[in-house]
Amino acid sequence: MSSKILEQFLQTNLSDLKEKGLYNEIDSLESANGPVIQIKGQELINLSSNNYLGLATNPELQAAAIEAIKSWGVGAGAVRTINGTLRLHDELEEKLAAFKGTEAVISYQSGFNCNMAAISAVMDKNDAILSDELNHASIIDGCRLSKAKIIRFNHSDMDDLRQKAKEATESGLYHKVMVITDGVFSMDGDIAKLPEIAEIAETYDLITYVDDAHGSGVLGKGAGTVKHFGLQDKIDFQMGTLSKAIGVVGGYVAGKQQLIDWLKVRSRPFLFSTAVTPADAVAATKAIELMMASTDLNEQLWENGDYLKKGLKELGFDIGKSETPITPCIIGDEKTTQQFSRRLYEEGVYAKSIVFPTVPRGTGRVRNMPTAAHTKEMLDKAIRIYEKIGKEMGVI
Repeated sequence: MSSKILEQFLQTNLSDLKEKGLYNEIDSLESANGPVIQIKGQELINLSSNNYLGLATNPELQAAAIEAIKSWGVGAGAVRTINGTLRLHDELEEKLAAFKGTEAVISYQSGFNCNMAAISAVMDKNDAILSDELNHASIIDGCRLSKAKIIRFNHSDMDDLRQKAKEATESGLYHKVMVITDGVFSMDGDIAKLPEIAEIAETYDLITYVDDAHGSGVLGKGAGTVKHFGLQDKIDFQMGTLSKAIGVVGGYVAGKQQLIDWLKVRSRPFLFSTAVTPADAVAATKAIELMMASTDLNEQLWENGDYLKKGLKELGFDIGKSETPITPCIIGDEKTTQQFSRRLYEEGVYAKSIVFPTVPRGTGRVRNMPTAAHTKEMLDKAIRIYEKIGKEMGVI
């Protein structure tokens, strides 16, 4: 017999989430995750994917993955430290290091794994971590796992960071102090103030860690936020994913050779989880090669992002302060936000509502992610539908 206490807990809390408009319904796609998707037989313009450059369905990546499966099988067969490191993983890491402009790279099974792995491999209960209050959940969990003292600073508030860095380093309580931030904040699309962060870090000898999940492939002609600011020599950890702009799956940390050597012997997801598949490793390598060979996709992404922003802003939508193609339409009330997203769906646009706890209460938004694969016709249609629903619901 199942636990009655568990049953009561689940029923009560699921009902509460649904009542407050905080329960997320998951839609299963019946097509590839491209600029247009199919759900329950309906074609929709897809504005919810992280597939920034459209590489998830790129024919060259598909062909490379198929050949890898034929030659290397469908799985790596072991953890990296036993005999799961294939030559393909080495080639991926070498290509990433060249792309990011660092001495070395270690790759993991996901971006979330990177933050769980790398932070706790270096920081411990004797240390402190200065963390931006809007950092991604994986950063928060990675910090917690390390058992270090977590000191939150106000979002992109450099005066607050400086004050807290001074207090932490001069207190004598901590062996090491790290400052950690997203490169691009995924809910608002704003960019971390990395030059100021690097300057503060240099003043107080802080370890620097940038989670560039939404900056890699987007900023710095694709090489990321750190490259965008020319700070490769100032940032200790550059973390990135292979599942967003790269279009595949996995994650990596780029940095000095000694750091990568340490992570290979002390980061637990690397030590205790099977390596990414041969197909994933080869496809990700091919994506990096394409990005290094041409910036065309990156430029198309920015053109489409600017086009959608302009169209929505002119209609009167609150698109916040995004500095990247990420384009939030901030509605506010959670239930209204979810209703707005449902109406978009009914009219042919797939743009998911984002509500608490992903964003603060009262700041619900529909987040739009234009990609390099969208055509102007698709974006024009989406803007027209936004106008219709916005006027219908009194949002604009």
